[in-house]
Amino acid sequence: MTETNMAAEAARVAPRDELRHDDDPIVTDAATDVEVAVRLAAASGVDRSSRADRARWLTALADAIEAHRDELVELAGEETHLGAARLSGEVTRTATQLRFFAGVALEGSYVEATLDAPDASLTPPRADLRRILRPIGVVAVFAASNFPFAFSVLGNDTASALAAGCAVVVKAHPGHPRLSRRVAELGRAALAGAGAPASALALVDGFDAGTALVRHPLVSAVGFTGSTRGGRALFDLAAARPAPIPFYGELGSINPVVVTSAAAAADAAGIASGLAGSFTRDGGQYCTKPGLVFVPEGAGFERELATALTEAPSQALLTDGIAAAHDTGSAALVARDDVEFVFAGERIADASTPVIAAAPVVVATSAEAFVAAHEVFLEECFGPLTVLVRYADAASLAAALAVLEGSLTGTIQHAPGEDVAELTVALERVAGRVVFNGWPTGVAIAWAQHHGGSWPASTASVHSSVGATAIRRWLAPIAYQDAPASVLPPELADGNPLGIPRREDGVLISAPH
Repeated sequence: MTETNMAAEAARVAPRDELRHDDDPIVTDAATDVEVAVRLAAASGVDRSSRADRARWLTALADAIEAHRDELVELAGEETHLGAARLSGEVTRTATQLRFFAGVALEGSYVEATLDAPDASLTPPRADLRRILRPIGVVAVFAASNFPFAFSVLGNDTASALAAGCAVVVKAHPGHPRLSRRVAELGRAALAGAGAPASALALVDGFDAGTALVRHPLVSAVGFTGSTRGGRALFDLAAARPAPIPFYGELGSINPVVVTSAAAAADAAGIASGLAGSFTRDGGQYCTKPGLVFVPEGAGFERELATALTEAPSQALLTDGIAAAHDTGSAALVARDDVEFVFAGERIADASTPVIAAAPVVVATSAEAFVAAHEVFLEECFGPLTVLVRYADAASLAAALAVLEGSLTGTIQHAPGEDVAELTVALERVAGRVVFNGWPTGVAIAWAQHHGGSWPASTASVHSSVGATAIRRWLAPIAYQDAPASVLPPELADGNPLGIPRREDGVLISAPH
């Protein structure tokens, strides 16, 4: 079907002015909504836009959400129970991500432009070959509950997909529907003002819309941030399509921490204070929350942690479902015979909401019990809970680390000058990012960042959902052999007229300054 016919078909299915829905961008007819949104996205021409155009669009989106910061923070607070300071900071992060990917698009190395000149003397002879990464097509993005801005409608998946040249259809998270609508409205207006196609960004809502998005034949890839259970169901759906598509899910993560004996002896109180702040931050509702901490037996770490938690606040969790799952999960651990209860904070109700706040919970077990029942202890409990695993010596610690599953992060708390090479290797096996004498909560936006890990942390450990290489998910390679100059993308043209980094005849050529 041609792009003109796709647009006409979308208008026939639902003549609603390109799914603009000025009154309410989310409609109740999920199948029709998805059909219109995806077909218009596929016909939008975003994939033929220039990198400079897309950089301008992303900058306009960043400006728009910052201009409406106060309104958006208030709305997000009403729906998520997160504090104004945290939400305002997240608006800043989201704008930073958008501008960051504007810079990635302009810099151009992400397209991996590669040229090999013809050489008849080789066996077999080499033709003129030019390779580039091109936009994959329409991207479906599933918004997260715990980051209503930074991993939602205009979050990192959307920013990186638009930077790659892919139109985006976002499935709103039910935890903040009004905020999602408003951000989508602002985003579409900003894109239109910057000269982008009106259908470059669309929003749909509801369970049925989510499954319809993954199944739609014009959706080429999916980005998801959420639970292992939900992500696995959608991952299987994407794989079961007549033409399977990549599904990039960031799922559950336990984020193990190792505290060495030398580190505990040097500063148990300081490490305990850092852990207390990290695993209770915003109610423990971070994908990088340290949920499993290996500590030396007899070091007094439990006492120091309990002391550090005496002032830790309780926090109303994002949704009733998350709160119920936290209560159920923590109660099940506390009830086990091989678990020792260490600490539970006071559950204080917030006078401004009927929701009962969740309080920090700490339990402990032995390394031997952990190994014997590791399937139980490795199940993520979203919220302010962490499990201490006591090890007696290096051998028991090594045995415990050997049964770890994939995580987004792994952390080593060590003494200055201590040899932690073996621990590093053990955590490299399972973690996408290894942190030394720090805490994993807080994921910097940077070219060198990696936010992923082997299953169940993510469905594709070779890719990142944060940092410049997040754009790689929405690109596919194509090689041109003996192509006329008129059909080549400008990034592959003779003489490098766009001045991007390229590899020519095996030599990496830097962009001219």
